[in-house]
Amino acid sequence: MLSDSGSGKGGQVIVALDAHYREDSSGRAAAIVFHDWDDEEPAAEHIVEFTGVAFYKPGAFYERELPGLLEVIEKVGERPDIIIVDGYAWLAEDNPGLGAQLWKALKRRIPVIGVAKSEFRGAPAVELVRGKSWRPIYVTAAGMDTEQAARAIESMAGDHRIPLMLQRVDRLARTRGL
Repeated sequence: MLSDSGSGKGGQVIVALDAHYREDSSGRAAAIVFHDWDDEEPAAEHIVEFTGVAFYKPGAFYERELPGLLEVIEKVGERPDIIIVDGYAWLAEDNPGLGAQLWKALKRRIPVIGVAKSEFRGAPAVELVRGKSWRPIYVTAAGMDTEQAARAIESMAGDHRIPLMLQRVDRLARTRGL
């Protein structure tokens, strides 16, 4: 079970999450823990393998990801201060995406930032151009101000469109045989 300390060594406990699925309905969820927005190396990495991945349903993408993400959060071992997910927190003001579904599942105790690579029309997102890229990423948030969330993502380490820690958690979720 998650502890209530919320205090990591050297700063807050920030957790970046991602998941990847295989054709056999299995998957892998990954978590990267870091303490400061500009960290270049994680404090910890966690993975879980899972089976029984739900089929994709339009508007219910979270049903595929949520079980694995909740399981890997438990492996972190300490209560995150903030979580970042690959995707949208909100698809529209009244339409929760993966981030808001996770925020609700966590009893609205931990803010969740959604970072998406593609635009979803109608989403209350802040377009953010990072590094040397001209293409934006789209930031939404549940449990915190979206502008504040975008500033945090902007300050993350890395010279490219996608921050280093988010690139790393994506690779960890996709890598087999670790």
